[in-house]
Amino acid sequence: MAKATTIKEALAKWEEKNGQKASEAKEVKLYGQIPPVERMDESLSMLVNCEKLSLSTNCIERIANLNSLKNLRILSLGRNNIKNLNGLEAVADTLEELWISYNFIEKLRGIRVMKKLKVLYMSNNLVKDWAEFVRLAELPLLEDLVFVGNPLQEKYASDQKNNWIEEATKRVPKLKKLDGILVIKEEEEDEGAN
Repeated sequence: MAKATTIKEALAKWEEKNGQKASEAKEVKLYGQIPPVERMDESLSMLVNCEKLSLSTNCIERIANLNSLKNLRILSLGRNNIKNLNGLEAVADTLEELWISYNFIEKLRGIRVMKKLKVLYMSNNLVKDWAEFVRLAELPLLEDLVFVGNPLQEKYASDQKNNWIEEATKRVPKLKKLDGILVIKEEEEDEGAN
């Protein structure tokens, strides 16, 4: 089997293809490397100006080495082998969108540090209980969530689709969009008037 592509090699290929220094780029796409990237190694530290980083469709197991990405707003890690969200705390102050669908995430421990996160696409993972789902309510700006294909969502969706939306938005009330559907809430009449 071929040896994995390193981040350093992927960046060199990217620079050659784009005729630009990765250290100066605002957007870097390292998705679908052949052979795939397996580790988010220290070479990522050169991406100091990066606002959008795509590492999707690789074989990455752990989120790591994001400490130098002080401008990162969008991180795409879909279709990898990621099992947890450890490592995201390094970009907690800037990350607005996390695209992490088609991984093996069961627990959402550590997500609460993501105070700027507005968009979370995490369909087709392994979250199976409400105790994990409610951690999303700790994200003050989260408004767009894709959660379809997680065991928890599938369990409710098999009964009635509206039931899932109702139950999910009850637990994470700030959502404006769930699984691509606009969430319309009845405003509480005379809220706080008494």
